[in-house]
Amino acid sequence: MNDVRKKLLVTGAGGFVGKHLLDAVAHGYFGDVEAVPLQAGTDLRDMAATESALGDACPDAVIHLAAQSFVPQSFDDPEETLQINLIGTLHLLQALARKGFTGRFLYVSSGDIYGRVPECNLPVDEALLPEPRNPYAVSKWAAEQLCLQWHRSEKLDVVIARPFNHVGAGQNDRFVLSSLARQVVAIAAGRQPPVIEAGDIDTTRDFSDVRDVVSAYASLLARGKSGETYIVASGVERRVRDLLVEMCRLTGIEVEVRQDPAKMRPAEQRRMVASSAKLQRDTGWAQAFDIQSTLSEILEHARKNQ
Repeated sequence: MNDVRKKLLVTGAGGFVGKHLLDAVAHGYFGDVEAVPLQAGTDLRDMAATESALGDACPDAVIHLAAQSFVPQSFDDPEETLQINLIGTLHLLQALARKGFTGRFLYVSSGDIYGRVPECNLPVDEALLPEPRNPYAVSKWAAEQLCLQWHRSEKLDVVIARPFNHVGAGQNDRFVLSSLARQVVAIAAGRQPPVIEAGDIDTTRDFSDVRDVVSAYASLLARGKSGETYIVASGVERRVRDLLVEMCRLTGIEVEVRQDPAKMRPAEQRRMVASSAKLQRDTGWAQAFDIQSTLSEILEHARKNQ
């Protein structure tokens, strides 16, 4: 019998979200589909390399995760960030078109495109006009518009996801909760004095479990409306300091917190929370993981990899 399972092309499959997404596909959360990771190391800035990596098979759907996503790096090398995130997306669209692709293309953008949001506009929803304040956000906003242009002019079935902060096991230590968890685990193991080096942890953010975010992507592939943009967020505003306190409670330690000027971003947004009401209304998506289970997963991963 021939294998009739649909093919889901995943770019950025080796990254933090990509690994969780592949696991979800393997466990059937995306339905009867087979994940086809884009060849590792493919440089989407190179059109020939992009076409070669796609091979002969044409996927039935695409989730485009691949990106340069570290904001400080986008300031250090804005051209590289724009080349990867914008031109790389263009090359992928062009290569897929040449293969005759007619499926759904889910572009994963970022809630960072909204820039500094006045508190009177919280929670953020899709109606708020983006005002990106860093090269990374500019690149994602531009790539969104590129994908939507293809939807309008080329009739491509495009859906845009705008995830806010998502966290979980395996995230790079450059990101705040993973960095804090690594230090908490080291202190609990007696390998570090009870002092946490942190940035500005009195800001609030909207944190989602990466597994819930992946679930949202599955919902958008199946039930999102073509040409629409969807925020993916928890809808809960949490202070980073409170999450650090909870991690310390879970590990049974007490710490002193010292703020590291090198970890302080200029023009930091003090508060942030977003609404995923549109996503819930159109797809029926709902969160499955509470913050305590998320923090426990992050800490356990840090222990295993210390």
